[in-house]
Amino acid sequence: MSRPQEPTLTLFANPLARYFAATRPAFLTASLMACLLGLAIFRHSNLAFDVPLALVTLVFALMAHAGVNVLNDYYDALNGTDAQNAGRIFPFTGGSRFIQNGVLTLAQTRNFGFALLLGVIVAGLWLMAHTEARLLYIGLAGLFIGWAYSAPPFKLVGRGLGEVCVTAGILSISVGADFVQRKGFDAAPFVAGLPYALLTANLLYINQFPDRTADIAAGKLHWVARLEVNTARRGYALIALLAYGWLLAMVIGGMLPAAALAALLSAPLSFNAARQLWRYAEQPQQLGDAIRLTIAAMLLHGALLSLALILTKGVS
Repeated sequence: MSRPQEPTLTLFANPLARYFAATRPAFLTASLMACLLGLAIFRHSNLAFDVPLALVTLVFALMAHAGVNVLNDYYDALNGTDAQNAGRIFPFTGGSRFIQNGVLTLAQTRNFGFALLLGVIVAGLWLMAHTEARLLYIGLAGLFIGWAYSAPPFKLVGRGLGEVCVTAGILSISVGADFVQRKGFDAAPFVAGLPYALLTANLLYINQFPDRTADIAAGKLHWVARLEVNTARRGYALIALLAYGWLLAMVIGGMLPAAALAALLSAPLSFNAARQLWRYAEQPQQLGDAIRLTIAAMLLHGALLSLALILTKGVS
């Protein structure tokens, strides 16, 4: 399979297309699904659904993720990670390449990233005015996690907290989408959203194998960089087992409807990816298919769980 062409100024001569592409829109599907899952969780409660609030929440989530993606590119350019990443599998790893290929400057990338986060703050204030003031806690937590993930002085991903950040960030979207509709906190989005958030964290985890050499050189010491490759490859299956085990336990415990078990249909994709990672962990250029399987498992899980919750609304 031929790889997509890396961005060039000629390819993105149109400024609107250039800035849109710089957000890495394909990866925004992770937040899109997290938001839809949060709305499905609320819909399962059989309460009145506010469509305009749902749409603003969706824009809010996508803009936040876009800002985090752009700022991650900026900070990875500052620390030199992406510039020296010769082992990348574009478009999955090694950043967007917009800075490295001269499509956007460092300053343009930084300004665009913070402009997106400013838009998130405006959307968040509007949502607070139309829902409940405690939404501020979710918004601040999400913004801090997204910024501190790669920004100094925190650089949480380089301290081995990247997977925790992704899990918490994605879960905050599902919790926030439910909160906006419910106008209060409930256990349901935490219970239902955690497996999807963990499967999203697994995308970060597997993406770190092709980037491992460059990340180590730049001092970006996530767990894939800290551990020997043959040990690190076990982590992917461990995270997947935790995700599917949690889902099964919540159904058995009556916290989720039996129909939620349909989301287990994504498990073969995850464990096929785990099998490929086990085989190719030391040859990370061969992991393209495993990364695609990881994305497919994540989105299929979210879609099936959302559908199950919607179709069984009012039943717990």
